[in-house]
Amino acid sequence: MSALVIKNLSKSYKGFKLDNISLTLPKGCILGLIGENGAGKSTTIKLILNTIRRDSGSIDVLGEDNKKNFEEKKEDIGVVLDEAYFPETFTVKHVNIVMKNTYKNWDQELFYRYIEKLSLPHDKAFKEFSRGMKMKLAIAAALSHKAKLLLLDEATSGLDPIARDEILNIINEFTRDENNSVLISSHILSDLEKICDYIAFLHKGKLVFCEEKDILLEKYGILKCSKSDFAAVSPEAVKGTRENSYCIEALVERAKVPFGFAVDRASIEDIIVFLAREGAKR
Repeated sequence: MSALVIKNLSKSYKGFKLDNISLTLPKGCILGLIGENGAGKSTTIKLILNTIRRDSGSIDVLGEDNKKNFEEKKEDIGVVLDEAYFPETFTVKHVNIVMKNTYKNWDQELFYRYIEKLSLPHDKAFKEFSRGMKMKLAIAAALSHKAKLLLLDEATSGLDPIARDEILNIINEFTRDENNSVLISSHILSDLEKICDYIAFLHKGKLVFCEEKDILLEKYGILKCSKSDFAAVSPEAVKGTRENSYCIEALVERAKVPFGFAVDRASIEDIIVFLAREGAKR
């Protein structure tokens, strides 16, 4: 069973349309949802949570349509948005009390283990937490009611590298259990390249690709050569270019580049930047 299956999903607003997207998150995996601001990432997550109505398409979450009995299914979903929302005067103790009375499967012992692991203070008020501490508390809460699917919407944005690394390690540990899965949206593509099994790229409301990360990194590369040498490269191999006075730099499909050309590794950021630029030209 897949943790998440989206088919032909559409949602229109004035000036924006999430346009017929389909993607699958296999059980036990981490899927990175990437795209520019306004691409549709947060809209997709809201649709998964059924907090807004879709215009068409289907969404199956943990084996069930998210329009049916979804309140009960939410017990199995941990959610962390780009801001942590707890009352300003709450301490860790208050969060534990509220969550214990909210979730049937709340695990107090696990929650406090996360609090210790993330070095969060027990008695400090939430309003005195740094942004990093707030996000750590939100993630501790999301993981402490035995969730099987974790949805993270820009949860690591604005955090320092040490705090991000701690959170990424926890996400990795979470998916060591093959029953657990993660959908994470972020602008920090180097983080997603570290931890994700799959990458889905949204651009202007359209899904450009949803693919295994390792396949993407194997498929694409960066070619740098003179304009005269570039003429020997088939247009079918080229997925995007940028040019300066010295050379042409291109995103290419490795298998379609003639023998003898040196093709460098392309990062996930390289891939989406070139593809987005090429798409804007069409």
